[in-house]
Amino acid sequence: MGGDTGAARGPGRTTARSDSGLKRALATHWYAWAMIAPVVLVLGVIIGWPLVRGIYLSLTDANERNVARTIGVRHIEATYEFVGLDNYAAVLGDPVFWQRLVWTVLWTVGCVSLTFALGLALATMLNRPLRGRAAYRMALILPWAVPGFVSVFAWRFLFNRDNGILNKLLDGGGIAAIPWLDDPTWAKVSVIAVNVWLGVPFMMVALLGGLQSIPAELYEAAEMDGATPWQRFRHITLPGLRAVSMTVILLSTIWTFNMFPVIFLLTRGGPGDSTEILVTQAFREAFIASPRDFAGSATWGVLILALLMIFALVYRRSLRKQGEVW
Repeated sequence: MGGDTGAARGPGRTTARSDSGLKRALATHWYAWAMIAPVVLVLGVIIGWPLVRGIYLSLTDANERNVARTIGVRHIEATYEFVGLDNYAAVLGDPVFWQRLVWTVLWTVGCVSLTFALGLALATMLNRPLRGRAAYRMALILPWAVPGFVSVFAWRFLFNRDNGILNKLLDGGGIAAIPWLDDPTWAKVSVIAVNVWLGVPFMMVALLGGLQSIPAELYEAAEMDGATPWQRFRHITLPGLRAVSMTVILLSTIWTFNMFPVIFLLTRGGPGDSTEILVTQAFREAFIASPRDFAGSATWGVLILALLMIFALVYRRSLRKQGEVW
């Protein structure tokens, strides 16, 4: 009986102990919880509610004809209905989704690869003793300081087929004008070039910070052992930058995958739909198509989120297999 009573009381004592531990933690660190609470509340309102609303709309047939709306003094109630996973089946069965996905992946891989390579090259050069290094750093960071839409409009002027500076320079060299934004292939090259130009400063600054954290003694020891510059770069620089590289590659991938401004402001998805990526297609469904398909747009948005979450999980798992704690 005594043993049974103790066994019966054991879980209760454990629960009471955990509750008291939680209360003690709240009482001890109340200021931390107080400071975090507004951030959590704001994130919940700005991110949580639209996310929940978007998931809900993706399970309905909502469009501009059946949502609640007010016309003058007359209020019309919503008449859209719950349709389950029909929207997901329709989008995933549509060849347009797979076309957009293939180009979005190519666009992301191309931009991130070029941005990382150029950022690493510039960071390596700026990490060496160089006259006027501060001025070079300021000049290279400038694209990052200029608002994105201003930069894109400037590049749109440069790419203008008839009056653009780039074609004027080509014409001066006897080369025919290039239809930068009027040809599907050149339009893809153009949007990648602009996005790389915008992304290199961030990559360069992040990698430069990583380079400066690598002890100089490692390079000195390798040089004394007769290691070539390439061997020092391969066996010291790259491993020393692994943690920083993994983080900036992940961030750059997410940003590029969702890079709406460059595509929309530079080509508006054209010519035709050759440069449309997933996020611009979702925008088109909600704001350009007639009738505006809110449920379809929400479905595209949820699928984009799911793809990025899957990528992040796979990426994190691969890092953990390589011994990176992240």
